[in-house]
Amino acid sequence: MTIFLVRHAKAGSRSQFDGADWLRPLTPPGQQQARGLLPLFKRAKFEHIISSPYVRCMETVVPLASHHQLAVEPHDALSEGASITQVMELVEQHIHTGVVLCSHGDIIPMTLEHFATLGVKIDAIPRCEKGSTWVIDGALNRSAKVEYWSPPLDS
Repeated sequence: MTIFLVRHAKAGSRSQFDGADWLRPLTPPGQQQARGLLPLFKRAKFEHIISSPYVRCMETVVPLASHHQLAVEPHDALSEGASITQVMELVEQHIHTGVVLCSHGDIIPMTLEHFATLGVKIDAIPRCEKGSTWVIDGALNRSAKVEYWSPPLDS
């Protein structure tokens, strides 16, 4: 089992966006970051791409979904402010298959911290830059292999 936790790509400032925050799209650099995920995921195996329904998250994984001929499945468990219980229910549904989960800067660190309580060894304070990916390969215990991928085309 491999879980890919993707933080949405660059979407600009909340304060400079006129409209509901969940509608805030990626900026042009964010769109480049989203396309930049493709080479990182070249050898990745996954059966589902699940995203927060926020536009910036959905747009982040659309190139990946298109390339792998998968649908992006929106799920509220990955929305800002969701609980770890909601996230873990989603993880448990996909525990035996590879899954890409695209979410926000509050959800990903919370999820990594929870994985650490299960015994997953995370060496550093969980970074969560926009466009970055955490890869957790194996059972959610100390035998899991954890890797951090920096944001593609970070500028």
